[in-house]
Amino acid sequence: MTRKDPDPHGATVDQDRARREDQARDRLLREGADGLVARPWRPAPVPPSATDLAQFALWRSPDLDGPGLLAALALLPAARAEVDGLEAGLLFVARSAGLTWAQIADAMGFNSPQACQQHYARLTNRTGA
Repeated sequence: MTRKDPDPHGATVDQDRARREDQARDRLLREGADGLVARPWRPAPVPPSATDLAQFALWRSPDLDGPGLLAALALLPAARAEVDGLEAGLLFVARSAGLTWAQIADAMGFNSPQACQQHYARLTNRTGA
């Protein structure tokens, strides 16, 4: 696996992104997201997901200042990755349960089973699943 080119400060782009996400998570947890109830599929002490934190920020947006909102925006790439993983997992489970691509395509609003399969292939390539 090749490394990303380092930025001028010596950290990789990925490390910089991870640092921003950690800071954003910490900020939103301090803003009250630490009081979110743990989900059964994400039991304590696992912190809230990026998706949960982004939803929390939208819900609390009248009370958040600019840096709080920027923290939520910084988590959107991680939230997208979480949703991509969720979608790939659900598609895998649906196929494992015997659902056809036609049934899945209809449920997801695709125009054809082939379009749905192609979407799944792109999704799994992107998520590394």
